[in-house]
Amino acid sequence: MVHWSARGNDLSLGRKLRDVNWGLVLLIGLIASVGFATLYSAGGGSIDPWADRQMARFAIGTTIMIVIAVTDIRLWMRLSYLFYGVAVVLLVAVDVVGRVGMGAQRWLDLGLLSVQPSEIMKISIVLALARYFHGMSFDEVGRIRWLLVPLGMVLLPVALVMKQPDLGTAMLLLATSGGVFFFTGVRIWKFLLAIAGGVAVMPLAWNFLHDYQKKRVLIFLDPEQDPLGAGYHILQSKIALGSGGFSGKGFLQGTQSHLSFLPEKQTDFIFTMLAEEHGLIGGLVLLTLYLLLIAYGYAIALRARSQYGRLVAGGVTIMMFFYVFINVAMVSGLVPVVGVPLPLVSYGGTAMLTLLVGMGLLIGVYVHRDVEIPRHMSGL
Repeated sequence: MVHWSARGNDLSLGRKLRDVNWGLVLLIGLIASVGFATLYSAGGGSIDPWADRQMARFAIGTTIMIVIAVTDIRLWMRLSYLFYGVAVVLLVAVDVVGRVGMGAQRWLDLGLLSVQPSEIMKISIVLALARYFHGMSFDEVGRIRWLLVPLGMVLLPVALVMKQPDLGTAMLLLATSGGVFFFTGVRIWKFLLAIAGGVAVMPLAWNFLHDYQKKRVLIFLDPEQDPLGAGYHILQSKIALGSGGFSGKGFLQGTQSHLSFLPEKQTDFIFTMLAEEHGLIGGLVLLTLYLLLIAYGYAIALRARSQYGRLVAGGVTIMMFFYVFINVAMVSGLVPVVGVPLPLVSYGGTAMLTLLVGMGLLIGVYVHRDVEIPRHMSGL
């Protein structure tokens, strides 16, 4: 049995709702609204087929976000390993009975709904690593033997996701987990050693990539080698980005998108569509909103009294950062096309729900910022 005595450990529901960072909720709504407007434009000036569904999903997701935020953070800590275990089981199930979509086996059909377990793992890995490192001293973090278990916790789902195959999600899992390790206090030289090891095995890893993944890397290096095939997406994206200029062509006036030259304009390449219509100014406004969101996240992480809360907030924030970075870099031709959506803006229910769950945990850390969590807890 665990007894709680720290100030702020027993908060009423009314107090929790008052403590919700409503400024952060408003910021999340502003970013999502940019997505609604862009999806309205992508639909040719119609709320159907994308904007209406996205707004409905956001309304449901926001309700879930607030519920998560006011739920005792100690409950999430107790359930962290359970969530991780369930996510691993679902990833294994995908390999056995998963549904194939867009050339990859990533979905589980549960009858009433389809689930993408790799999205569940993005949040679960943050919770599991935060629980593992909670209460661990700096000296313990500095010892290699204490890092072997969390490394295994990361590499197992990464390997399962790569098998689907889903390179983009695997990259996000690695990057997000690396962020949690960094917030824990793992020394920089260990990151550099891991990066050097990754670079060293790249020639070997190349042989395990699927043909389409190899082609994406080669097209990234030279898109002109197949301008009407594998290089079409990124070439059209660059044309649209450049044609937007400083102030853009105007709302509903994007030619590359509305004349169907720009593929996946409602999902992976939605930032390109926004930049074509609103130019550099529009792109910078959206990136500024993301920057404010990330700054909020880091501030919440720094203010958390418990190490678990700090690591959860830091992990969710770094996940958001890499979502934005990879998508914008991808559509700009700075990294290979890997199929990572723009958070809260790209059309898609699973990714939006994952991000809103993450935001709920982030806000929950803020609400429970004064809660102290013992190093050892009973429960799962």
